[in-house]
Amino acid sequence: QVQLVESGGGLVQAGGSLRLSCAASGRTFSRYVMGWFRQAPGKEREFVAAIGWSVTSTHYADSVKGRFTISRDNAKNTVYLQMNSLKPEDTAVYYCAANSDGYISRAGAAFGSWGQGTQVTVSS
Repeated sequence: QVQLVESGGGLVQAGGSLRLSCAASGRTFSRYVMGWFRQAPGKEREFVAAIGWSVTSTHYADSVKGRFTISRDNAKNTVYLQMNSLKPEDTAVYYCAANSDGYISRAGAAFGSWGQGTQVTVSS
């Protein structure tokens, strides 16, 4: 298990940007597939983006493709989510998650470790 702590959430106007960070504990961070999920009030949790141990392997939800970028710095045990051109419908609690299986999945059930979440609110 790896412990995850998100930061960087906040309130931003539509069209603005935010960068979320997720700091992970443990010495095997580079072996984990990392993902970002989000949950809006009254809605189910949904996949946002994932990145493999190889930083060239990334996947995105269609709703964020072209606006969000996931990246990782294995030397700092940190994964990032750069969010540009934010929309009110991006408002949600964003969660960082780690998957030790080594395969990129969009299913939350594949991720065994989760952070506490960080609130992102986009005003219109």
